[in-house]
Amino acid sequence: MKKIKFISAFILSIFLLNACIDDEDNFSFVAAPDTAGQFEFTNSFLSEYTLTQETSSNIGERFTWETPDFDVQTPVEFELQKSIIGDFTDAESVITNISGNEAVVTIGNLMSYAAEAGLDNDPDTDAPDAGYIYFRVRAYVGEPTETTEMISTSQALYVTLPAPVDTGAPVCDLDQLWLVGAGVPDAGWGWSTPVALPCSGDGIYSGNVRFQNTVDNNNFRFFTVEGDWNSGQNFPYYSTTEGYTIDANFVDAGDGDNNFGFVGANGTYLLTVNTVDKVITLSAPAPSEGCDNEQLYLVGAGVPDAGWGWDNLVTISCLGDGVYGGPVTFQSTTDANNFRFFTVEGDWGSGLNYPYYETAGYTIDANFANAADGDSNFAFIGTDGTYYLTIDTVNLTITLE
Repeated sequence: MKKIKFISAFILSIFLLNACIDDEDNFSFVAAPDTAGQFEFTNSFLSEYTLTQETSSNIGERFTWETPDFDVQTPVEFELQKSIIGDFTDAESVITNISGNEAVVTIGNLMSYAAEAGLDNDPDTDAPDAGYIYFRVRAYVGEPTETTEMISTSQALYVTLPAPVDTGAPVCDLDQLWLVGAGVPDAGWGWSTPVALPCSGDGIYSGNVRFQNTVDNNNFRFFTVEGDWNSGQNFPYYSTTEGYTIDANFVDAGDGDNNFGFVGANGTYLLTVNTVDKVITLSAPAPSEGCDNEQLYLVGAGVPDAGWGWDNLVTISCLGDGVYGGPVTFQSTTDANNFRFFTVEGDWGSGLNYPYYETAGYTIDANFANAADGDSNFAFIGTDGTYYLTIDTVNLTITLE
């Protein structure tokens, strides 16, 4: 009888062993959260987070936590969630697939969340400038959509947007506008040397710009982003879409892109784009920094618009960094082609003649020579006409274009 019982037990054990082996592929652990533990952030929090644009790239908060116990040896991943209303019915994952135990949000991130919460620092609105943004971390095993998860206790961050400080600096939507095109010869149609028109007043962009009116080479366009052709703003954008009053020296170029066309006299002008009054104007170039004088004066028979007197001044202006430039009409009539530069209006003693520049080591355009008159003035020996004259006191050159 004992022998029969032993054989029966042996057969039963073999059956159970085979059953385990046959079902081996379906064998698995079921992960379950540790409901007895407390899952929460482990870092310390500030009583208040001050959000400013100047610090937007700084770390706002570094969230840290311990890995919760799911009762199995399995990888645990995390996602950081935020809520604007606080109960997380509006929960949004701001950082996902975190394999470590920390996550960072920047001041810039917090500023965007504050905007979602309706906060702003505009004193002219009724919106609050401070409030709470809520965060929690979700731990899960498997895919992010799995329901085997644990949710931490939530943490409220009190954020404030301080009122803007008036620094006295001009305020524009952009730091500058960019000009690119053949009509702006210092730029041309490319991004290697674009001409910047900086913000110079509240909603106003202005600066000295050299324009040229050459057939088929007088077109240009404004751009809001350097290097981005798609940010272009052409003539119809300002004239029709935005309703600007535009200086008569500009027209629709009528090319494929309806660029601006410059139809004035070649030269350097003060270009102003006023986005408040919606006007684009050209005027005499403004004095710039980086020169010993605001302008140089040209007097003499070789500059017929001036002649040998001070009644009809011809000037070239400081364009910055030691460079003077401007359009000048010259004539090469025999015995009436001489002229001189002056640094002080009306002061004959401030004259700078040909030997002055030659001795200083300047490379002088071939259209000029020593007049060999009593004062060794400049003599213009080129073809009569209007040229763009540039005197570069840094690189020591005098050129005509």
